[in-house]
Amino acid sequence: MTLLLDRIKEKPLSVLRNESWHKPIYETNSLNLWYGTSHALKNIDLSINEREVTAIIGPSGCGKSTFLKTLNRMVETAADVSISGNVTFNGNNILGKAMPVEILRSKVGMVFQKPNPFPKSIYENVAFGPKVHGIRNKTMLDMIVEESLKKAALWDEVKDRLHKSAYSLSGGQQQRLCIARCLAIDPEVILMDEPTSALDPVSTHKIEELISTIKNDVTIAIVTHNMQQAARISDRTAFFLNGEVIEEDRTTTIFNNPSDTLTDDYINGRFG
Repeated sequence: MTLLLDRIKEKPLSVLRNESWHKPIYETNSLNLWYGTSHALKNIDLSINEREVTAIIGPSGCGKSTFLKTLNRMVETAADVSISGNVTFNGNNILGKAMPVEILRSKVGMVFQKPNPFPKSIYENVAFGPKVHGIRNKTMLDMIVEESLKKAALWDEVKDRLHKSAYSLSGGQQQRLCIARCLAIDPEVILMDEPTSALDPVSTHKIEELISTIKNDVTIAIVTHNMQQAARISDRTAFFLNGEVIEEDRTTTIFNNPSDTLTDDYINGRFG
């Protein structure tokens, strides 16, 4: 962990001074969530800024994935869920009737812990979303598929087998395909729930490089147990514990000079 902190401290001061401020795209205020009588999220006040990577860290069962799934209302598919407080996306309350869930999910993609390509060809996986949104022109679909696969750093590996099954790809390739599938609908946000935990180090590195590239065009919130990964790829980090946000700040601050001893203890492996 000392080496990790040293690498962060080596970041040039000129870079730190020039880190730009981005406006929030998501904001939660007094967000509470219960599974039955179990209080899973407690008074969460947290912003996700546009065109940044926000890492959400914390021990298992602390509410990280629940929070992420609240942002696209996927959490509501679980039984006996109740929510209070506000979650706004571009200033609009997503928990009300003003924003149908279908509209929200057309703007917010999600990548899961294990790759979940559709049982279709590589091409049809990427073209699926645009087709759902009414695009039928083959030339346009071809362009979207190619552009999305290029953004996901997968095009050169699959361009000669687009009509082969997505299941013919390796695990890391399948995860990049799932990211390409998200990118094909031109989302504003991609939510990632431990997207590299099932991958080997080489595939993990490729996904991290991809995240660093696409954050210029899309906002990313990523749940990760990997402290080194959070330090490498995120602009901001939020530390969750027992359903609460203990601390949130720029990643360099969280890892170098956390304000809460619980954050410091967790980052340095004294619990969790």
